[in-house]
Amino acid sequence: MTIRAVLFDFSGTVFRLEQDETWLADLTGDEGDPLDLEAQAELMRRMTAPVGQVVQLDAEYQHAWENRDLDPDLHEKVYLEVLRQSGVPNDEQAKALYTRLCDPAEWTPYPDTEAALKGSAERGLAVGILSNIAFDIRPAFTARGLDAYVDEFVLSFEVGAQKPDPRIFEAAIEGLGVPAEDTLMVGDSEEADGGARALGCRFALVDPLPTTERPDALLTALREHGVL
Repeated sequence: MTIRAVLFDFSGTVFRLEQDETWLADLTGDEGDPLDLEAQAELMRRMTAPVGQVVQLDAEYQHAWENRDLDPDLHEKVYLEVLRQSGVPNDEQAKALYTRLCDPAEWTPYPDTEAALKGSAERGLAVGILSNIAFDIRPAFTARGLDAYVDEFVLSFEVGAQKPDPRIFEAAIEGLGVPAEDTLMVGDSEEADGGARALGCRFALVDPLPTTERPDALLTALREHGVL
């Protein structure tokens, strides 16, 4: 079969929220002491984990966690709780950090993101971004001119479904106008992104490593599936 469309996940696939010392250094814990580097790294891991629950939550917050990528209000509510349980008890600091999490300008593209998007588009493939997310990521692409290579953005909070729910994949496939069997899904989560297989899509898994440690995983995945 010939691939005619490619869907890319966002976080950990084409962009990554990198640890930035300039906005983590001033965070303080319960005793007012700065968080050490190990605590900062764990905090970033919890903020960007694609799947899985990172802290224990009561029923109210559990509901918010499970539906966080469908509702911006629930997303903020539960992530402020995650930050509190992760050693950031100061409300103002937690809110400032959360604001950065949701700022597309803070996200870093992988070294081969532009080449992967541009290469796919120039070969006549339909290109989509499919993400479980509760804020608009389009500005991250627009600011770098990458939106020129994307035909469709399918975001969970806008369509009311989140991966691996088949409905979000169906929305993406319908938007691109290409049958599932001719579509490749590229993502960093077997559990979430791999759900595309249920509809007949092909799937390529990439490792959500720091951007400096993953120079060409997207291009490799596309080549392995005959896209490039």
